[in-house]
Amino acid sequence: MNKKAYARYTVSFILLGVLLAILFLWNINSGSVDLSAKEILHILFQKGTDDTSYNIVWQIRLPRILAAVILGGALSVSGFLLQTFFGNPIAGPYVLGISSGSKLVVSLVMVFLLGRSIIISAAGMIVAAFVGAMISMGFVLLVSRKVERMSMLVVSGVMIGYICSAITDFVVTFADDSNIVNLHNWSLGSFSGMTWNNVAVMGVVVGIAVLITFFMSKPIGAYQLGEVYAQNLGVNIKVFRILLILISSVLSACVTAFAGPISFVGIAVPHLAKSLLKTAKPILVIPACFLGGAVFCLFCDLIARTVFAPTELSISSVTAIFGAPIVIYVMIRRQKSV
Repeated sequence: MNKKAYARYTVSFILLGVLLAILFLWNINSGSVDLSAKEILHILFQKGTDDTSYNIVWQIRLPRILAAVILGGALSVSGFLLQTFFGNPIAGPYVLGISSGSKLVVSLVMVFLLGRSIIISAAGMIVAAFVGAMISMGFVLLVSRKVERMSMLVVSGVMIGYICSAITDFVVTFADDSNIVNLHNWSLGSFSGMTWNNVAVMGVVVGIAVLITFFMSKPIGAYQLGEVYAQNLGVNIKVFRILLILISSVLSACVTAFAGPISFVGIAVPHLAKSLLKTAKPILVIPACFLGGAVFCLFCDLIARTVFAPTELSISSVTAIFGAPIVIYVMIRRQKSV
């Protein structure tokens, strides 16, 4: 690694860290109750005298902020893995219909259990979302064997997503009124209503998945150069591809289970990370994707909460506004290079 590249990587990670810290504090201070920097520091490091402010920060804002950081990072890393697996720059959990599959199964489970006055646990939500993700991924893999052009694969993924969304709408239409409220709020995509228990579960699941992904940096880098090259380096392609599918599905399922379907983060952020670092080395791109996804989702959540306050926008609508132009740019640039 030459000095110029090392300096660029260092500056890039420092920039992402600074942006994350700024948005973290900005999100804590944003809301119907204004708090000074001194009050925030006092509440964070020792219990404040005002129990209301303490509860607002520790029970409402901090869990939401940490959820945005964890799930935003998870979605970005999942997108990077899917782009590596399919060799397609616009592959992602939302575009390929994986998020929609998770949404469908979680909706079915929620309606079934809530109709019987049973509250589904955080782990149950993740399992249901994972099953939906694997079903959708199975259809995508079947299609990938039948088509040669990757653009057709993406179109097929979008169609699978539409089918899953249509079935979900039918489920919501015929659900009880009380269930509809819960499903509607969740299906739009939001980081609101997070608890410390949710944060703990998602932190463990995402932490393990991202750590495994990081340790797979070397085989991922070899796979990027072609299957034959990876095999020559001793990579078991079948096992490797299965791991990519499982890890990306777990990450996207965790996001959908807690925050609902969130669009374009998994596509846009990996490209932003690569552009910032000027490299595609997985050992650098993976942590950059996680930090970039956290920054992106914190920023979008801040917009969703504050622009039309007290009305809150769905997080997926905001991420689409900022993420879709990046995807369009990537598609145009790729078309010019062909």
